[in-house]
Amino acid sequence: MTELQNRCLDTFPEWLRTLATDATELAEVLAKPTAPEAARRYVTGGLNYLFKSLDLIPDGIEDLGFLDDAFVLRVAAALAIEEVPALREEAPVLARLAADTKLVSELLGKDYVRLETYVKSLTKGAARGRSVDDILTNDEVRTGFLTEVTGWAASYATPTFTRDEKNLVKLQSFLSAKLPG
Repeated sequence: MTELQNRCLDTFPEWLRTLATDATELAEVLAKPTAPEAARRYVTGGLNYLFKSLDLIPDGIEDLGFLDDAFVLRVAAALAIEEVPALREEAPVLARLAADTKLVSELLGKDYVRLETYVKSLTKGAARGRSVDDILTNDEVRTGFLTEVTGWAASYATPTFTRDEKNLVKLQSFLSAKLPG
């Protein structure tokens, strides 16, 4: 097993364990009206991804189903920091998650750029009838969305992740096949 595979197999179970907390902390960033809109847009797109019915890897797939969600939240955080570097200090959750994209990039190689492009596109998308614009501009929609994120986090059950390099191959294959061109 390679050093990269070992790092991924050691790290990904932790990302699955903290996914609910990560989502809750990102929701807190979104809830702050003082955070710049460009950054809030990426955070909103990443959080809204949690509710997409057709995400990159279906949530029910054993071992892998929520890793795409963890990846998307990390890439969204990195894009928010790239857009507003001052948030590195103001929103530590963004800095922490953004730092994790290095491992995602190493694992995905050339497909990382496709993942990043996909996450950027989420800022124009919708899930459960809510667009990112609706969430950002309508207080009632945003409040309902934040309540839904909190509810999702409370009901999230950490899935298993078997320490098997075959899971990494499956993960790479899923993302390579599902990420848009």
